[in-house]
Amino acid sequence: MELHLVSIDKPEDVNLVLGQSHFIKTVEDLHEAMVNAVPGIRFGLAFNEASGACLVRSSGTDRALVDLAVKNALALGAGHAFVLLLGPGAFPLNVLNAVKATPEVCRVFCATANTVQVIVAQTEQGRGILGVVDGATPLGVEDDEGVAWRKGFLRTIGYKL
Repeated sequence: MELHLVSIDKPEDVNLVLGQSHFIKTVEDLHEAMVNAVPGIRFGLAFNEASGACLVRSSGTDRALVDLAVKNALALGAGHAFVLLLGPGAFPLNVLNAVKATPEVCRVFCATANTVQVIVAQTEQGRGILGVVDGATPLGVEDDEGVAWRKGFLRTIGYKL
C-alpha cells in the first residue's frame, strides 16, 4: 500500500464538499439536491465511478466549476468519491443537509472554503480516501475578545439575529 497526499485545486471564493457515495445515480440526485436547496446555485460536481466503465461522471450549472471538479476527482482517483464545488455566494451551510440526505451519500469528509489536502491510500485494487487535512492548525484558544468578534461577525453576515 502507498499513501498519497492530494491537494484540492480550487479558487479561494469556492467552497468544497468532498464525500463518498455508492451508486452512479449520485450525479443526478446530487444535482437535483443542489438546485432544490438553492435555486440559481452555481456548482460543479464530479463522481468517480468504481465499477463498470470506471468513468468520472459529472454535472453542474457552471462549466468551469464542473471542469475543475473533474480535474480534482481525477487527481484523487478514489472510487466512489465525489467532489462538489460551490460557486461564489453558495455555502455548505445552505446545501449540506440536502447532500447528506441524498440516499447514495455514505459520508462527507469535509465541507469548507479552506485549503484541503486529501490522504489517499493506493492498493493493487485501487484508491480510497483515508481522511482530509482541512485548513490550518489552531494557534490558540478563543478569549472574550474572540467570542465578541465571532458573535459580531455572524450577525454582520446575517447568520444570527
